[in-house]
Amino acid sequence: PGPAAALISLSFGGAVGLMFLMLGCALPQYNQYWPLFVLFFYVLSPMPYCVARRLVDDTDATSNACKELAIFLTTGIVVSAFGLPIVFARAELIYWGACALVLTGNTVIFATILGFFLVFGSNDDFSWQQW
Repeated sequence: PGPAAALISLSFGGAVGLMFLMLGCALPQYNQYWPLFVLFFYVLSPMPYCVARRLVDDTDATSNACKELAIFLTTGIVVSAFGLPIVFARAELIYWGACALVLTGNTVIFATILGFFLVFGSNDDFSWQQW
């Protein structure tokens, strides 16, 4: 199968995650589009690690401060993406059912992003740097 099957399954995962996000916004009983702000977190989450990979030489096996900072920032972005719908639900801007759908979508999307870096993150002939 190889990289094509992995890319197709990751695309399917992203579509399912976005479907949960849209259901949390657009179902008639919820009808609030505040949860769409988590899209910013989806875009921001891979950026620190991508920048750190470009700046850091991968030849040494020891961890370094740049990669550690990138992982820390990425963790903060992911935690914020899970916290925002909960804050919206506590502030009664969205319903708890919509919050649950958005949290499910977050889990699927971030698992898809992680899967992308695990599948295409190695420095072999077919890597994510070609994209």
